[in-house]
Amino acid sequence: MSGGSGDADRGASQRRPPPSPPCPASPHCYAGPPSLRSPPVSVRSAAPASDDVSPASDGPGRKPSIVREDLIAAAMRLLGPHRSVSTLSLREVAREAGIAPNSFYRQFHDMDELAVALIDVAGESLRGIIGDARRRAVSGRSIVRGSLEAFMERLRADDKLLHVLLREGTVGSDAFKRAVDRQLHFFEDELRADLIRIAAAQGLAFHRPDLVSRAITRLVFALGGTALDSPPERDEALVDELAQMIRMLLRGAHALSRDNAGGRERAPG
Repeated sequence: MSGGSGDADRGASQRRPPPSPPCPASPHCYAGPPSLRSPPVSVRSAAPASDDVSPASDGPGRKPSIVREDLIAAAMRLLGPHRSVSTLSLREVAREAGIAPNSFYRQFHDMDELAVALIDVAGESLRGIIGDARRRAVSGRSIVRGSLEAFMERLRADDKLLHVLLREGTVGSDAFKRAVDRQLHFFEDELRADLIRIAAAQGLAFHRPDLVSRAITRLVFALGGTALDSPPERDEALVDELAQMIRMLLRGAHALSRDNAGGRERAPG
């Protein structure tokens, strides 16, 4: 009997699994029975969340970095004939730019700040184009017409920069309107300097060139706003009308200056 019992004990001992290796000192190792153990948890999977934008962490197609110009370009692509900057949402712009919404705040405080930056870009671009047209002109008549034609070309351009100035000054927030008005003042100052330069070159003088430049700028932008809703076929006729109006303003300013220089009494109005 004792021999059989010993053989049984030896067989059971042979069937026992080998002892498990000692558990390392790790919070991810469980020292219980092997059947209850789970694979160690990777420390990499517990990395803290971050708002850094990368294709791996925030979805396919998102950019790892963004600059102000990217957001401005994204906002421009969303604009249309009946869509102004004031109607855009932050999420729309972020999605168009290919970034997470939180990344927007790395470049702009809010949508108003983006809109003001967009208005400034539009104004600077348009002033440069029209300024080049004025400098290329060889006479007063060609300066007027060349500037108006450059204006209308920008009105029909794909980048819609002029649309921003024409629409945001009437439908945008107070911040937008102030930004547009600031750009119009820049136009007026540059036009006033050109009027003085042209008058000196031709031996002429304009009465109150500051008011003349203001009247011309406001007239062009007011009628330019109506052209947004008109077919391009009307552009040439509108340029003709505006050119005639501007020449009337210039001749009137010259006549007033001449009358004042001669000491004659001005007519009422």
